[in-house]
Amino acid sequence: MKVSVFSAKRYDREYLDAANRSAGHQLKYFEDPLDLDTVALAAGAEAVCIFVNDKANAAVLEQLKAGGTRLIALRCTGFNNVDLQAAASLGLKVVRVTDYSPYSVAEHAVALLLAINRKIHRAYNRTRDSNFALDGLMGFDLHGKTVAVIGTGKIGRVFAKIMVGFGCNLIGYDKFPSPEFEALGGHYAVPGEIGKDADIVSLHCPLTPETHHIVNAETLSRAKRGALLINTSRGGLVDTEAAIEALKNGQLGGLALDVYEQESDLFFRDLSNTIVTDDVFQRLISFPNVIVTGHQAFFTQEAVRTISETTLQSVSEFASGRPLTNEIKAP
Repeated sequence: MKVSVFSAKRYDREYLDAANRSAGHQLKYFEDPLDLDTVALAAGAEAVCIFVNDKANAAVLEQLKAGGTRLIALRCTGFNNVDLQAAASLGLKVVRVTDYSPYSVAEHAVALLLAINRKIHRAYNRTRDSNFALDGLMGFDLHGKTVAVIGTGKIGRVFAKIMVGFGCNLIGYDKFPSPEFEALGGHYAVPGEIGKDADIVSLHCPLTPETHHIVNAETLSRAKRGALLINTSRGGLVDTEAAIEALKNGQLGGLALDVYEQESDLFFRDLSNTIVTDDVFQRLISFPNVIVTGHQAFFTQEAVRTISETTLQSVSEFASGRPLTNEIKAP
């Protein structure tokens, strides 16, 4: 099949080409993201392969359909950037990567937690300037602290297991409780418990209308003062303006993000020679107790290999008329 691959970086080409040696599809790469301005590039492609910040709204999907596209293949787990209702009405199939290394994201969440708690980012900059003073670098023991895991799917459970290794207490929140999470010693929170008890809150849930801004001014006001917040899931889970206010008044003790709700204009590109005009983002990174990484939590060899292989497996299933193992359907 002819496949147009959008938002394609060097590493995407490397791993997709390796996975395609046995699949034999015609892959055409575009570094540009998919949107209304670039959708014409996909004309004649039976499938398009997109990533987290590509836009597959109704208008884009209509043009894809008109150009001959029949399959939308997401090389990621989240699908909030695809209008599933529009895709269904147009007869377009949508697939995603439902399972890649959960360790990649969970381990990055732990790395962010350790860094923001022990001020690793500040210490790194100080020592490069031959400043070895310890003032302002004090953290706290993770042992004995309470960690709230919001979303106890595969990634959340791996994160929880690591936290158990540190000697932490676990509380969870999920619409679908997990016996595996409870087997780790965790229990699901009753109303008000997370805000009262959690020293650390880590987000591992998908972005849906229900979870949009699940962290907001109200929930932050009820949080334990000085708590740390980690988000490696989706930027829209956190109301950034509210988080900034909580940082300013000390309600949040620290914030570590791998995702940002307006990241599509920033992440996955080199802007070091330009002026970043996102004032909210600039305010965010001005805080000494904030760490931001550019949506790299998934970025391990094992995860990218699995993502590439799973994506092309879905394309092959579609090409041969087989059932789509990883199809997403409109609710």
